[in-house]
Parts: sequence; C-alpha cells; structure tokens
Amino acid sequence: MTDHVHHSAAAGYKTAADTYVKGRPDYPPQVSEWLAATLGLDGHKTVIDLGAGTGKFTGRLVATGAQVIAVEPVPQMLEKLSDVWPDVLAVSGTATDLPLPDASVDAVICAQAFHWFASAEALTEIARVLKSGGKLGLIWNLRDTDVSWVPKLDAIVNALEGDTPRYYTGAWRKAFPHPAFAPLQVERFHHGHTGSPEDVILNRVRSTSFIAALPEAQRAKIDEQIRALIATEPELRGRDVVTVPYETAAFVAVKKG
Repeated sequence: MTDHVHHSAAAGYKTAADTYVKGRPDYPPQVSEWLAATLGLDGHKTVIDLGAGTGKFTGRLVATGAQVIAVEPVPQMLEKLSDVWPDVLAVSGTATDLPLPDASVDAVICAQAFHWFASAEALTEIARVLKSGGKLGLIWNLRDTDVSWVPKLDAIVNALEGDTPRYYTGAWRKAFPHPAFAPLQVERFHHGHTGSPEDVILNRVRSTSFIAALPEAQRAKIDEQIRALIATEPELRGRDVVTVPYETAAFVAVKKG
C-alpha cells in the first residue's frame, strides 16, 4: 500500500504517530450536528473514515451510531487507531484501492486527509463504494491566520513543505468538478486547541508529515525557531497554557443518482 502513499506521509507518519495523538487538535462541537444533519449519519448508516490516521476523527463517527470502517495505509497509524478504537473495523487501504464492494456505504469522510489523494481516480473509487445519493465529507482543521502570531508560525512550517500536498494551497480543488458528484457545499466553524505550548504548538508542528520525516538535527533547529517565536510573542511568552485558534472547514458532495 505504501507505493500509493506520498513519500512525506509514508516516512513522516511512520515515526510521528505518538506526536500526532498529542499535538493534533480536536474538532469543534458543531461537527457533531454537521455529521447528523448534513451527512445524515445515524445508527442505520455505514461510513468509511478514509485516511483515518490514529483515529482522531473516528470517535466523532462512532458517536453518531453509524457502523464505522476505518481505512488507513500507514501501519503505525492504523495500530494506534486499533488501540484506541478496538471495536472499529480497521483495514489497510488507499483512496484509489478501497477494500469494499460497490455501492456498500452511505458516506465517506476524509478528515484532515483528502489533500493527500485528491484526484479524479480517487473520487471515482470513492463513488464506486458509495450508494446512490451517498455523501462524501471533507473536513480540515486549519490554524486561524487572523491571529497575529499564527502566520509567523506557519512561515516556519511552510518553508519546509517541499512537494507535500496541503490543504491551504487549494490544489486539492482541482479534483472537482467530478461527474459522479454534485458541487461541493461548505460550512465553517471556529474553535481553539488549549494546552501546554509543548503539545498544542511544538507537538502539532512535529506531527506534520514533512517535519517528522526530516533528520533529527533539522527537527531540533525547527524546535529552536518555534521556541524563539513563543518567547517573543506576548500572547505566548511565559505561559504554561495557551490556545491555538482554529477554523474548521467542512465540505460535502453528494453522489449523483
């Protein structure tokens, strides 16, 4: 499966599973309503958590009562997910090779993942497993750049992204429009990730695929840059607990009948 996974994900997430769990923010409460009202998830539905990672979003899907199938290509991430959600069916697979029958699920959700495999080929495969009228949900947590220090943090991270696919570039949108799906609709929510600077800032950056894939010396240099930023920003300096502001973008596209 790793032959179909971008090198940044294959290398970075192999070693970053622990920091991913510590550093990644949760999703805002409004997402529960979005899953029920917009995606239509309930105890009668089956949903794929595609690119499920360590299961950060899986609990949201379990809470809807739907049958959840987690699909993830990186073994280390899948192992973490199975530890946390032992009752969820967790399988190895990719967006272009889903181990499920035609028209077998009501929804496919890609949380913090679609940018990795955004292509007509992936959408065709997703449409194959969706029932007619089934829904594709795409959701991302993004640092809110309206807060003054966030663009400075992003600049440190973005300078190292290389050819890694990322949400903010908008390149993922080129996969749309797709003949199997109606146009994308979007809702946006705001929330914060509160905790120690070590977790909500440093571990969040360390869990970034292309950062985690770097040699140790380079990772240490990035830690130094971020600690220097924290030390100079009034909202962060000297604080044991900080809040990183986030915007959540939640998209849905319905499979045409």
